[in-house]
Amino acid sequence: MKRILAVLAATALAAGVAACASVSGSGHRLSIATGGTTGVYYVYGGGLAKQLTDNIANTQATASVTSGSVENIKLLAGGKADIGFSQTDTATDAVNGTGSFTAKQPIKAIARIYDNYAHVVVAPGLNASKVADLAGKRVSIGPPNSGTQVLARRLLEAAGLNPDSGISKQQLSINESVQAVKDGTIDAFIWVGGLPTAGIVDLATSKPDIKLLDTTDVLGPMQAKYGKEYVGLDIDMSLYKLPGTIKTVGVANVLLVPDKMDEQLAYDITKTLFEKKAQLAAVHPEAAKLDLKIGQQVEPVALHPGAARYYKEKG
Repeated sequence: MKRILAVLAATALAAGVAACASVSGSGHRLSIATGGTTGVYYVYGGGLAKQLTDNIANTQATASVTSGSVENIKLLAGGKADIGFSQTDTATDAVNGTGSFTAKQPIKAIARIYDNYAHVVVAPGLNASKVADLAGKRVSIGPPNSGTQVLARRLLEAAGLNPDSGISKQQLSINESVQAVKDGTIDAFIWVGGLPTAGIVDLATSKPDIKLLDTTDVLGPMQAKYGKEYVGLDIDMSLYKLPGTIKTVGVANVLLVPDKMDEQLAYDITKTLFEKKAQLAAVHPEAAKLDLKIGQQVEPVALHPGAARYYKEKG
């Protein structure tokens, strides 16, 4: 866990150096829209930026801090980012022009990369064993324009709570949520991310009496309303140096690009992603889950033709 926390500083430094570099000729400057600095998207994105810079000629890639999935898609659609991490529930809303989006968004997918886990983190001393027990409590549901907030709202509704009036709603980033629990200014927070999420590692280290709630009682209602994008997953709590296993709601992540991205560039990005899997896994273990067969399963988002060509070549 210390290695994951330490890589954050190195990633930020690398991104800063990269931002100052120039690209000559017909090269590319690629901005990767990620998430908060103690979430998996940012660490993974920093590792990907390095591999793209090192392995695609005349290319300089940087990882950018964002609120997460919704903002990332809007940045892609607005021409302000070239690659973006997103949960599949948010990406589904984007291609359908529903939820957080008022129109269909011009995006395509490079790959399905790993699964996100809903973490419902409860401050020490709070008497809560299920999501419904958060009624009236001070709860962060993630920052605006984040995939965390999309899933958190649906999770609370499935538990019978109005996200706007059934709790004392806060809209904090993972970094801010962790600090707020340390300061005692919130009772709980919902975070949707990979394993382990560095911010929660940090929190569990300083507050080992926090707990995570089992959310399987809300899975059925979420699937009934939104479909099989939501699945049941287990969190091995030893990743946070806490005892036991927690069952929770999960959702897949996809790597997205603008639909008009050059086909060869999309091919090169996809190739680098899979062929530098070992190097990416050294940055964050979620990258070890990259798989060519699973990578193509990005529906309802369409695969970018460049990515599709790479998968076809690999059979």
